[in-house]
Amino acid sequence: MVMILGLLPGIHKAHAEDILNINADAAILVDAETGKILYQKNADKVLGIASMTKMMTEYLLLEAVEKGKVKWDQEYAVSEYVWKVSQDRALSNVPLRRDGKYNIRELYEAMAIYSANGATIAIAETIAGSETNFVKMMNEKAAELGLKDYKFVNSSGLNNRDLKGSPPAGGPEEENVMSARDTAMLAKELINRFPEVLETASTPRKTFREGTDDEIKMENWNWMLPELVYGYEGADGLKTGTTDFAGYCFTGTALRDGNRYISVVMNAKGANGQATYKSRFDETKKMFDFGFTNFTKEEIVPAKYQVKGQKTVPVTKGKEDKVKIFSKDAIEMVMRNGEKENFKPVLVLDKKKLNENGELTAPIKKGEKVGYLTIESKEDGKLEFLSDKGKGNIQVDVVAAESVEKANWFVLTMRSIGGFFGDLWGSVSSTVKGWF
Repeated sequence: MVMILGLLPGIHKAHAEDILNINADAAILVDAETGKILYQKNADKVLGIASMTKMMTEYLLLEAVEKGKVKWDQEYAVSEYVWKVSQDRALSNVPLRRDGKYNIRELYEAMAIYSANGATIAIAETIAGSETNFVKMMNEKAAELGLKDYKFVNSSGLNNRDLKGSPPAGGPEEENVMSARDTAMLAKELINRFPEVLETASTPRKTFREGTDDEIKMENWNWMLPELVYGYEGADGLKTGTTDFAGYCFTGTALRDGNRYISVVMNAKGANGQATYKSRFDETKKMFDFGFTNFTKEEIVPAKYQVKGQKTVPVTKGKEDKVKIFSKDAIEMVMRNGEKENFKPVLVLDKKKLNENGELTAPIKKGEKVGYLTIESKEDGKLEFLSDKGKGNIQVDVVAAESVEKANWFVLTMRSIGGFFGDLWGSVSSTVKGWF
């Protein structure tokens, strides 16, 4: 397994200056649908992520449930390792009984709502047999998702020293690390593939083992949920994280008027430079306010759009010598207010369908794909996504607007003869002109 830790070269920054003055070591704001970057600060710097790690554990659990490998009502018998970790109330935990049995759903809720570390390790053991095996799965999944800057050494995000002498990977003082860019990408993949994760992430309060001697009232650590102390309209996720190494971190998401944004702050601090629990939410609010105030989704090109000067493509061996083309669908994108004119449509024809003369060969069916339409920024650095895959969200198929039947053999023969005499006459004409 190869992992890259460091800066990615050659990446244009969406905002060269920190226009929001975000008090954090790194931060990013993206459109959740496309991954378009709206704001970033040190987005490729590799830093501690603490319990934001649990987004990867959630991803792997929801994937295992989807594939039928794990069931929500499946029971877990507490291992000695999990029991020891879960008893440490200096950490975020719901204490688990040494001889207890717990279903996966209640362990998942304890992890997603209350960031319970023992419950998280229990889930890892359920999926992979051991946390050591689960950490391998985490790193493999990160690579599969296209993450670049990461290293997972445990399932919870704790410092390895807090794992009671049983770190599954790495040294005794290691922690999980990622870049803000990759953290946002993980969040985007999680909520787009498994949107049900937000149902649990947005639960403000829940009682663990309600009605038993073991019940614990869990208040969501995401205090930006509308019902909690720093409530923000539309906030419904996603995961906080705190350790001495990582500082105060938060991956947030909020939805308003059909627009969803994802934010990440890492080692957030207050205006005075001091870090507090509130700092991460203050800095996140700055980014959300910036996004919802300054950006909207707009239609850049409509469906059936024809690029000026490229409304047709020449056709060979057809009853007609050209065919009209247009975009199958409209292109929409979140953009800063007033910047629509900064983008231009670009037509890209499928070279595999063109001959050496740049012609399509008949027959051509109406609606047949002949290329795609995308958009480019007229200003360098104004159009950046979390990954190259995101560019696919701003391109649509270009299709033939009509059918072109293949010409019959007689027509093709006459064209060939006409072409021959046309070339011959052109040659003679050029020769005669050369005499004078």
